[in-house]
Amino acid sequence: MSRFTSAATASIADQGVAAFTNIAVVVCVARLATVDAFAAFAIVYTVFTVLLGLGSAYVGQALTLRRGDDAELHRHCRDSAAFTLAASAAIGALLAAATVALPGRTAAGLAALGAVLPVVLTQDVLRYAFAVLRRPHLALLSDLLRCAVVLPLLLAQPQGSGAGRMVLVWGAGALPALALSALLLARLTRGSRGFRPSALLERRHLGRRFAIEFGVGNAGTQAAVIGLGLFGSAVAVGALRGATTLFGPLNVLFNAATGFGPPLLRRWPGAHAQARAAVGAGGALAALAAALTAALALLPDGAGRALLGDTWHVAVDLLPATGTQYAAMAFGTCGLLMLRVLVPRATLPIQLVFSAFAVCCLIAGYALGGVTGAAWGLAAGSAAKAAAVWLRVALELRTVVRRPGHERTRAAGNPAAATDEFPRDSGSH
Repeated sequence: MSRFTSAATASIADQGVAAFTNIAVVVCVARLATVDAFAAFAIVYTVFTVLLGLGSAYVGQALTLRRGDDAELHRHCRDSAAFTLAASAAIGALLAAATVALPGRTAAGLAALGAVLPVVLTQDVLRYAFAVLRRPHLALLSDLLRCAVVLPLLLAQPQGSGAGRMVLVWGAGALPALALSALLLARLTRGSRGFRPSALLERRHLGRRFAIEFGVGNAGTQAAVIGLGLFGSAVAVGALRGATTLFGPLNVLFNAATGFGPPLLRRWPGAHAQARAAVGAGGALAALAAALTAALALLPDGAGRALLGDTWHVAVDLLPATGTQYAAMAFGTCGLLMLRVLVPRATLPIQLVFSAFAVCCLIAGYALGGVTGAAWGLAAGSAAKAAAVWLRVALELRTVVRRPGHERTRAAGNPAAATDEFPRDSGSH
């Protein structure tokens, strides 16, 4: 097996292990907690998802684009890890302090999240550092250790445990993985000189753009869900989280497509062949979403309760809407990848407009039909974004036809077309 194939295999396996751990954590908590406790945990976990996405965009994705000799890469990795540790500790302290005005279960969960935030975010950023240092198998080792520690710890908790306790156990379970990753990074970068974490605060830091893309593409919708839980119905957030957790395997495929899609699409000869490949991939993922929806709908009630506990009976009604949303996300994700290949800067305006539209759909759906309406609102928002993306792709393909050599001209005149990959795990779907 070539070195490239081995590295790609380790990267995909690491992504799969990380996704499996996140899915299993939610399933474990759903089985052990009451409906109300899981609802509080779902709000906390959604806050974590937003902070994780911002950290990955601002630090991790920018780090993977770094170039230079070994000494420079070593310095960038150490700076990124130190910056994440300090920034997440500060954010965690603010988060814990802000819980004073919130209800009991949610406040306890958010306070616990503030305490463990430096552990979970720093461990995640170190995965990107190993990728930069061409050691993805070390990231895989770290995530395997985390999975092996976190899940038994959660399963050992008593039935009916509160959100605060579950969050603390989940975060503390990542400590061995963080310690191992930190030790491995220290050995890999031994002897490197220069240490300036504040460099990540400079205006030219590329992570600022990635964070904006994440903010308009995902954080807005997540913030609306958090607001729904704090000011509307916490049980609704638990139901939405439970339903989307069941579609977790598709998230792994979406993330893999986001990370490896653009280089693979560029191997096809010509923009139209690339577009056909993207449509085919989107259709395959959408068909998989439909098949998974059908399989979950046929799942016996006992098996469903074994997965999500008491939350199953509120999540099962959302399966048609969530399945429709994931089918639309399949086409939207592949369309964004194609648009990134054709004209990278076109994705941000679409993300901005249609993510705001998705938030409006979520709120309107909840006002009209409760939690089921909110789920259908999210599906409508995803479908609208997918349609807009492919409309823009079609317009760009017409430009290619009208102006021969257009692709070469665009690539030569826009350096981003060759270097600015679609941010991994940016939550664009």
